[in-house]
Amino acid sequence: MSHTVLICDDAIFMRTMVGDILTQAGFEIVGEAETGLQAVEKYQQLRPDLVTMDIVMPDMGGIDAVREICKKDPNAKILMCSAMGQQALVVEAIQAGAKDFVVKPFQPSRVLEAVQRVLG
Repeated sequence: MSHTVLICDDAIFMRTMVGDILTQAGFEIVGEAETGLQAVEKYQQLRPDLVTMDIVMPDMGGIDAVREICKKDPNAKILMCSAMGQQALVVEAIQAGAKDFVVKPFQPSRVLEAVQRVLG
């Protein structure tokens, strides 16, 4: 059975890129969100096996979205996608409940390694 994924990023090209990488690796993309609020709502609706979460998004940032999701589901598996220079935010995201992170711009192999670590 393939794992289901919710992709959260305000940039459509990033959602497409992450989606392509994961689809080619056999994952099923069940939803996309472009704001933190959408990410929280869609997580509750879809209950995906994995969430990829951008840090900087409108409405509610990725770290706050991680906190909200983890409040409702402490076992949520969330992979942060962060641009260079957001290392302090990455630490905060991990403390909020994210399981791992990849730095943009990323190599497909790095994304898949991180996904495997998160899914265990």
